[in-house]
Amino acid sequence: QVQLVESGGGLVQPGGSLRLSCAASGSIFGIYAMGWYRQAPGKQRELVATVTSGDSTNYADSVKGRFTISRDSAKNTVYLQMNSLKLDDTAVYYCKITLPRGYYWGQGTQVTVSS
Repeated sequence: QVQLVESGGGLVQPGGSLRLSCAASGSIFGIYAMGWYRQAPGKQRELVATVTSGDSTNYADSVKGRFTISRDSAKNTVYLQMNSLKLDDTAVYYCKITLPRGYYWGQGTQVTVSS
């Protein structure tokens, strides 16, 4: 069993900041990577940012320079610092963990950017 608990979503004005957290627990030995994806209404789920066990990061072009992904390996937690938020960043944000046997999703946390 793998549990992913996300937190930190909410309502923020354009230009504001939020920090998402995702804590993993359970049978999570040998983590390959953790990351964040998002899905806006009527759109497909898309990659936001990922970080590997070797701390290599990857970002969607739309968030480069605004979002920063980081991880605390001791806590099995991944963070997403989101700055300069735009209306288009509104979506449900999902945490994903990739293990040797497959991947798992969190339940999602809503991020709404609105004036």
